Amino acid sequence: MHQALHILEHTFGYKTFRPQQAAVIKTLVNGGDALVIMPTGGGKSLCYQIPALVRDGVGVVVSPLIALMQDQVAALRGLGVNAGFINSTLSSQEFFDTERALLAGAIKVLYVAPERLIQPRMLDLLGRCHIALFAIDEAHCVAQWGHDFRSDYLKLDVLQHYFPRVPRMALTATADVRTQQEIVARLGLQNAAQFISGFDRPNIQYRIAPKDKPRNQLLRFLRSEQQGNSGIVYCLSRDKVDKTAQWLREQGFNALAYHAGLPNPFREKHQRQFLRDDNIIMVATIAFGMGIDKPDVRFVAHLDMPKSIEAYYQETGRAGRDGEPATALLLYGFEDVIKLRQMTANSEGNEVFRRQEQHRLNAMLGLCEIASCRRQVLLRYFGDVLDVPCGNCDNCLTPPETWDATEACRMALSCVYRSGQRFGSQHVIDILRGEQTDKIKQYGHTELTTFGIGKKLSENEWRSVLRQLTARGFLDVDLEGFGSLLLNDSCRPILRGEQAIHLRRDNTVTAGVSRGKAAKLAKLSKGEHNVSAEDLPFWFALRACRKRLAEEFGVPPYVIFHDSTLKDMLLKKPTSLLAMRSVSGVGDAKLDKFGAAFLDVMRDFEYPR
Repeated sequence: MHQALHILEHTFGYKTFRPQQAAVIKTLVNGGDALVIMPTGGGKSLCYQIPALVRDGVGVVVSPLIALMQDQVAALRGLGVNAGFINSTLSSQEFFDTERALLAGAIKVLYVAPERLIQPRMLDLLGRCHIALFAIDEAHCVAQWGHDFRSDYLKLDVLQHYFPRVPRMALTATADVRTQQEIVARLGLQNAAQFISGFDRPNIQYRIAPKDKPRNQLLRFLRSEQQGNSGIVYCLSRDKVDKTAQWLREQGFNALAYHAGLPNPFREKHQRQFLRDDNIIMVATIAFGMGIDKPDVRFVAHLDMPKSIEAYYQETGRAGRDGEPATALLLYGFEDVIKLRQMTANSEGNEVFRRQEQHRLNAMLGLCEIASCRRQVLLRYFGDVLDVPCGNCDNCLTPPETWDATEACRMALSCVYRSGQRFGSQHVIDILRGEQTDKIKQYGHTELTTFGIGKKLSENEWRSVLRQLTARGFLDVDLEGFGSLLLNDSCRPILRGEQAIHLRRDNTVTAGVSRGKAAKLAKLSKGEHNVSAEDLPFWFALRACRKRLAEEFGVPPYVIFHDSTLKDMLLKKPTSLLAMRSVSGVGDAKLDKFGAAFLDVMRDFEYPR
């Protein structure tokens, strides 16, 4: 570990390991296998990079994202590490050069896509090399019915047969107990040491609100809190991605679209812009985001409900990797529930799979409808425990009201029954409110005893009642038809007057946070909350220097230095290369490459010592 600490300080520029890192690294250095579950931004990459540098041979990293390998390799080369990648983007000559360097022992860290690694030629090539370790990143992709399933991951068990003496590690930020067991079984890691860090990301504020003109809700959120910030907006369909990105551009935002239907050159261009430029909003389907290393994503917004808590946690985890305040905003509606349940019912999986997916969807609905601390519920799902409410979710900051909805629920359930269980939520609401629509007249529903009995509640209030009844399992949805509402046995006690029910009262005006709280959060979300007014000119000058160097070297700005490193420069204000060495994140190679440029910036500012 002495050598590992030396590499940590002189290559990566850090004095101490984060929690769990030292134990993981020691296990791999000593030749053991490991399963590592660590939150996004928790420092997983060092867990395989440092052992690869300590051990003899090359560390092989399995990464599912070809588009990001170049930046990952560039970051390591910037640290003075000989790194390379092999994937389908290489020309014949580039592949030959990389192969020759690999056989010569000139590469210490090699990134390989899973589909390339399992090819016989690649396995033969690695068989002629001295391998230090195999690191399987984003290991949750092995879960066959998970949100990021990749079929090539199922074939990675070949590694234990071809290289039985080479240590292997699987790493991911997102895995419930079932997924952890699947990773162990499919990758043959039954004897691996397991390092399960806490799943909490305390810097992320979770906010969930019912849809009420969602574009307006998103626009208020962006303009009041996120002006000038980078973020991701997730939508369920490709068409919605395209239309939302176009609409955001019309509102003056720098918005790009990303989904699997776009040609590869466009996707790669947009991903590169997002990684390397500031103030970009990426509007995307779930095809975007896995492995994104951009540290200063200040928000992730969902305009549709994710199908599981795993997917929600994975996607929101792309915000705030730098540890600064970030916001996860989710807007959901009754139509999301119907659409996701239809997708589950029509999936290719067997009955067991569909039941599991339904369980995951119900858990996600429960997170949306809960009136208590969201973080406690989220962490409990992953087997983690938070003893006290977090104080940094919408329910903690603005506790929701609840109301005795027993009478309203009986009205709604009775209306569904008396209208023949043949209609969707909007028609049921129209009956309850006594609306004289053509459809109501056509079916003679003005004669129903439930016609007009619910005039005291607004359309949105009734929509909330029906949504929560469905989320709690008192109403079903006909998934094979047109989304008709159906009664089930669970609702009988309510109809008979044997069970009271309290529902949360929706407050969608500010997406779950008061205007005063939103203003405070807007100030925090700028990412400059610990930069004094005196230091702001210095701060912007350091960022400008970093941007110039990033463009010169063709890498994202964070590959030069993270914001945390620039802020440590503000704190320490080094005036020499020797003093610069004490700044967190400044290793030997970066000191040689970039130290003088940043010292020149220092000299433009005179501070009392």
